[in-house]
Amino acid sequence: MKFSDAPQLGFWQHIHETARTHQRPIFSLAPMANVTDAAFRTIIAARGKPDVLWTEFVSADGLARADERGRAKLLRDLVFTEAERPIVAQFFTATPEYMERAAALAVTLGFDGVDINMGCPDRAVERQGAGAALIKTPARAREIIAAAKTGAGSLPVSVKTRLGWNTNQLETWLPELLAEAPAVITVHARTRKEMSKVPARWEDLHRAVEIRNSMQAMHAPAARTLIFGNGDARDLVDATAKAVASGVDGVMLGRAIFGNPWLFSGRNIETISVHERITTLIEHIKLFDTLLGDIKSFALMKKHFKAYIAGWDGAALLRAQLMETNQSTEAIAILTQNIS
Repeated sequence: MKFSDAPQLGFWQHIHETARTHQRPIFSLAPMANVTDAAFRTIIAARGKPDVLWTEFVSADGLARADERGRAKLLRDLVFTEAERPIVAQFFTATPEYMERAAALAVTLGFDGVDINMGCPDRAVERQGAGAALIKTPARAREIIAAAKTGAGSLPVSVKTRLGWNTNQLETWLPELLAEAPAVITVHARTRKEMSKVPARWEDLHRAVEIRNSMQAMHAPAARTLIFGNGDARDLVDATAKAVASGVDGVMLGRAIFGNPWLFSGRNIETISVHERITTLIEHIKLFDTLLGDIKSFALMKKHFKAYIAGWDGAALLRAQLMETNQSTEAIAILTQNIS
């Protein structure tokens, strides 16, 4: 197996050093399709920004092949504000040429890093040979990392993946990725077959760290590929405990952010007043309407209604009313009437 030079960490170097100084892991927000869009990231950044933010995943094939209208729509998923920095653009593809172009676009748009999705279990993505399907074609996966590095120039390139396809394949899969020396490898601690149906196996991530340390033993510890864990981290306390036990450098939190944009501030959700939750949701709806309302369905906001409006007397009734709305003005009117 051919090994590349030391990873180009870029901004990750400073993030890692800061986290180590404070004796904690790096905290990042997981990219989630139709969830961590520009509107929600703006809310999160204002209420407790993680160390690093990710965009939703974007099709590199679409960016390269879509007509002008289709490409313009995809580019809306790559809109971000200065308050979100550092922010990483995530792409998926099975074609190295398209990944190179997407990475170059990320440079043009001013992103801080490029991430490659090699873990998504969506069948439409897998049919293209992308996402988690790349676990079955490690040679192609390496070509895509190399292409991303070419397109990204000085920007650091990272990968998000899983333990394996049907079984834990860390012993063979992870070395293939490490051989291309990405800045970060985030491992969702489940296989593709398991989806999210079983508890994440953080004990397996300890082995991922050992493999990294062995393969990059010639590099100083501060100059090695960072290993992140992902899956079932409930909050910052739980994430820290998981990181300490497994030895990973960082933790990516996803589902824990639902209804709790204060997650990375360390505030306990139970201390957030009903008034603050409702006013935050109103702001979230307005941002969604302004930034994405012309290209995305208002129905996407309803998954947030279920998360924000919970945990107090009368929440169930209010939530039911919101679920019947069909546009932002209706939802805002109902919420405004319930501000105490």
